[in-house]
Amino acid sequence: MEHSNRSRRTDLDVASFQSGEPGFDRARMRRQSGGFVDLGNESQYGTGGHQASGANEIFADVQGDVPWWKSNFFISQPVLFGTWDGVFTSCLINIFGVIVFLRSGWMVGQAGLINAILIVIFTVFVALISVLSAVGICERCRIESGGVYFLLAHTLGSRMGGALGMIYCFGQAVGCALNVFGFGESMASLVGTENTWAARGFAVAAVLLLGTINVAGVKWVIKLQFVLLLIILVAALDFFVGSFTTVPNLEFKGWLGGTIANNTWADYQDGYTWFKCFGVFFPTITGILAGINMSGDLRNPSLNIPNGSLAAISTGTFLYLMFVITLAATVTREALLTNFSITADMSAVKILLLAGLYVSSMSSCLGAMYGTPRVLQSISNEKVIPGLDALGHGRGPNKVPIYSMIVVAVVTVTFIIIGDINKLAPIVTMPFLITYASIDYSYFALAQTFDLQHKREMRFQGHSPRDTQVYGATGSDLDLLFPERIRHKTVGDFTPSPTDSAIMNGRTANGDVRPAVNVHSKNKNWYSHLCNRWLSLAGVAIKLLLMLLVHWMYALGCLLILWLLWLYIGAANPAVKPGRASEFHFFHWLKISFLHAIGKRPLEYEQLVVTPVHADVSMEQERLNDDNEDFASRRRYHQSTSLQTHLVSVDS
Repeated sequence: MEHSNRSRRTDLDVASFQSGEPGFDRARMRRQSGGFVDLGNESQYGTGGHQASGANEIFADVQGDVPWWKSNFFISQPVLFGTWDGVFTSCLINIFGVIVFLRSGWMVGQAGLINAILIVIFTVFVALISVLSAVGICERCRIESGGVYFLLAHTLGSRMGGALGMIYCFGQAVGCALNVFGFGESMASLVGTENTWAARGFAVAAVLLLGTINVAGVKWVIKLQFVLLLIILVAALDFFVGSFTTVPNLEFKGWLGGTIANNTWADYQDGYTWFKCFGVFFPTITGILAGINMSGDLRNPSLNIPNGSLAAISTGTFLYLMFVITLAATVTREALLTNFSITADMSAVKILLLAGLYVSSMSSCLGAMYGTPRVLQSISNEKVIPGLDALGHGRGPNKVPIYSMIVVAVVTVTFIIIGDINKLAPIVTMPFLITYASIDYSYFALAQTFDLQHKREMRFQGHSPRDTQVYGATGSDLDLLFPERIRHKTVGDFTPSPTDSAIMNGRTANGDVRPAVNVHSKNKNWYSHLCNRWLSLAGVAIKLLLMLLVHWMYALGCLLILWLLWLYIGAANPAVKPGRASEFHFFHWLKISFLHAIGKRPLEYEQLVVTPVHADVSMEQERLNDDNEDFASRRRYHQSTSLQTHLVSVDS
């Protein structure tokens, strides 16, 4: 009878929880469940499912399976997002910014249609390599909160990750100033003034407004992003419809006006070149990492980030090309070079395109104001750079980084005062090219590290239990002395849970040492074959070359600042943790590859000298050293082991 009453009471509590009635006692349910929160099966958790790092796991029972759009809009509570409502929306509104509306025509006027298409394709290709590298890192390592900084620090180490994270945050802040200044110029033109300080005033007001929205919480940001994305897509549709319906005039000739023949080839003016035009257009794609920066707010980062980012970059590429082709086929070259608002003049409903222009400026800045402070917060929380502890404080369940937002806003306002899109664009390009090159190298180093680990494990892996015979001493003692004997037993079959302190400290439940696997092999997803280490290595070379060709002085300045930050972190905090790819050394790999290329075989492993034993030769043992009286009372052990080694070649 007591058992049935207990079951009936439990059923009533569950029903009260599902219906939201006040009869539900959450504390009693927690006591009955043993204090644990169900995070799903181990395989799902190991691949990033049921993201519960940081503060989110504390509130896992509060949120449950209620969709975010059904939750109370005015109560601050942790919210997790998915592929389309989180990553795709954030990426697309960040890569379809003000430059597409204001500088696509200017780029066609300078470089011509053919070169403009090449610039768009090359820009997307450069960014796509980094996206695929980031996707590869997500597959081989469990992604957590921290975004771009987590990828770099987790792979290359906190020292290099901290320096690159600061460079990335600076580039994001300047990119935010670039986009929001375009909004200020449009607003000043709308009210009928050409005063530069009026445009700066509108831009500063927009930064303050977006900062307030970010302080309100991530739910406000995501819900606002949906509205902004809808307005941008309507504005793009209005532009394409207007190219067919607008009456031809002196600047707009229409599709049958014959302007495409005059706009096909380049006509560079004012000292611009192909690479300088690329430097002006490239910042429009820099927001493609926005989905990675919200990794701490995703339900399944390892799946949400690849699918959402690749879908966003595909949609953005289509829109870029449609804008470039439409402008080249319908507008005269003189208008393309001088009239930056030609897209609004040729639209079907001008107010819709102006709304899209304003929103594109605001949305890119909104994404930067959301993601950049969280990168700063992660750097501060890991105490990589001394003196930044205050930037790690967060407000509310989602730990909104208030102080980091203030720092980003101050840098943004500073560059708004500089206020020239063509001057700001190359400054934005350099930090992002450095960051993208680092992500590419991170994936290459991570893949090479997996090969090194796999070769080492296969080297000590026997073919049968008879391959290893131990006499006297126990095998577990020898395993402790020589851990390379058992490393091959744990390759690819163990993913530790961050909540299991015993396993994370290197021991299993029964006290045995069980080393965790650092790097995993690639998964079997549809995009896995696109992640190629040699493509990532080529991406590093391409980005470094582009930095020198776009503006070599800015490039050297950014590299110098990165080097100084790296030196400072090493001197001020020498005990920072190494990355997962710390075992791989690029120049050593380059040396080994060169020796292989010229026909020499380097010694990749230590040499073991073993005395040969012949069955037909009788041998007897003789003691050559005297007994030490200190050890005379101890038992003598003899241990012999038969090892089989072979080299293993792992394909890319």
